[in-house]
Amino acid sequence: MGTSLLIKDDRHDGARSLQRSDHLAALATQSLIAEAELTPKAGLVDRRGRGAHNDLSLKVMTKSATALEPYFAAMAARSVAKDLSKDLRAELAEIGRDAEWAMYNVTQGSNSHKGAIWILGLLVAAAARGHGQNARAIAAVAGAIARLPDRAQPELITHGEVVRIRYGVAGARAEASSNFRHVTKFALPTLRDRRARKFPEEICRLDALLSLMAELDDTCVLYRGGVEALEVVKSGARAVLLAGGYGSANGRQQMRKLDRELIRRHLSPGGSADLLAATIFLDTVERRQNEVCKDRSEREARDGAA
Repeated sequence: MGTSLLIKDDRHDGARSLQRSDHLAALATQSLIAEAELTPKAGLVDRRGRGAHNDLSLKVMTKSATALEPYFAAMAARSVAKDLSKDLRAELAEIGRDAEWAMYNVTQGSNSHKGAIWILGLLVAAAARGHGQNARAIAAVAGAIARLPDRAQPELITHGEVVRIRYGVAGARAEASSNFRHVTKFALPTLRDRRARKFPEEICRLDALLSLMAELDDTCVLYRGGVEALEVVKSGARAVLLAGGYGSANGRQQMRKLDRELIRRHLSPGGSADLLAATIFLDTVERRQNEVCKDRSEREARDGAA
């Protein structure tokens, strides 16, 4: 009888782990969609249109995020079953590469979420390991996984590798290895500050995005426009925040100015967008929410259309 009860308990634990993995994957996908829908974002795809992109749209971003959900679930499930080791790192990377193929398939070759697969894949895997709900603790476990070597070598030189060689900026890999420093130092504190000041949720998230844009050496921007373009993004985001953030009239004016400039220059702060999705995911997990909150007021909708 003792053995049969043990088997029953093991099966119960396994089912619970799978349920947890599926839930985390759903939150990761919802976070990507919430980031894409957030409006108005300077230079990025949102409800208004394509931003500085020619090959992406809100519909494409949503399809891409949805296609990634089973791969996030697989990463979470694999992380629960494995020790923190090179083997786990290699298996997560393999699933991540499969996720990239799925992304390219649904987007007809467009890179909608390559960086996000790496970032959210690590965070989902870390959250699944059960080291508590604290955002910093999850980010630290994700960083530990990221710092493990991946046995597989990339077959192609990616945009991120070009930027690393040309500018000495390592992008998403360095961010993950630093325990997501920009997320925990800038984005999450900004999100919480605005929320404590009773701003609508989308304004909280817009200012969190701006805090990332103001500080991050965004490899997407560097690849498209170099150091000068990066300074345009950073200084423009700082100007919005110094004007009072998107919750102020002056801040909204500065945001419109920045948006026009980034579109004119064909600049898209995609690295910051990926980290905003990570911020939304970690915030949702830490607050023990069943789904990513959607909170769009009529005033925000009018501002986004302006």
